Amino acid sequence: MPSPQRFTGKVAFVTGAASGIGRAAALAFAREGAEVAIADRDEAALEQVRAEMAGTGAAVLPIRCDVSRPAAVEAAVAGTVARFGRLDCAFNNAGVENRAAPVHAIELDEWDRILDINLRGTFVCMKHEIAQMLRQGGGVVVNTSSGAGVRGVAGGASYAASKHAMIGLTKSAALDYAKANIRVNAILPGNIATPMMDRFTGGDIQKAIDREPVGRLGKPEEIAEAVLWMSSDLGAFVTGAAIAVDGGWSL
Repeated sequence: MPSPQRFTGKVAFVTGAASGIGRAAALAFAREGAEVAIADRDEAALEQVRAEMAGTGAAVLPIRCDVSRPAAVEAAVAGTVARFGRLDCAFNNAGVENRAAPVHAIELDEWDRILDINLRGTFVCMKHEIAQMLRQGGGVVVNTSSGAGVRGVAGGASYAASKHAMIGLTKSAALDYAKANIRVNAILPGNIATPMMDRFTGGDIQKAIDREPVGRLGKPEEIAEAVLWMSSDLGAFVTGAAIAVDGGWSL
């Protein structure tokens, strides 16, 4: 069993931290000893997560941040370093689902919205996170892709495109920084019990359950545990990986 304090002395930065997988990961990092910066554009929900994390005894820095705005991302990473002095683990989890439509019916504004947040936002986060990790001599980045990053999704071309591209970005960055003591990996969640899944299914969760070979939705905490493993010394020989945690959905 891993030590409950495997991140003592470490600093974690989590985007999309106000709900779902991001919230679960932020809480998990805090429980295991990390100082945690939590970033999200939903300030009220972010404050609720901060209050939940108070019980862990961890130092927590809430930051209102829209990852589609590069200046906000740069300020968020800089603010994290100013508060905690370094950045050891970055979990780039912020993302949105698309409005379902076949390719010919996707509006350009909708395409740009999905790519700006899911892909460009992740790139900008990585740009500033990795620059800090280079200055301090190492770190770990984990990006949230999706099972939709390795398979097609009817009505979801923009989302699938963003998540496929994120895997290429992750693998390329892993090679760029392999000799600099910086590991970069991607987590590929399946159908997880989150507010995003509620929106995507229109509240008909059984649709998502029916797609899962194991016959249930995943829990945000199950994804968080995989993220922490990749971020810890237990995953020290893992870089450039795209690891599916999806109950077999992407097979």
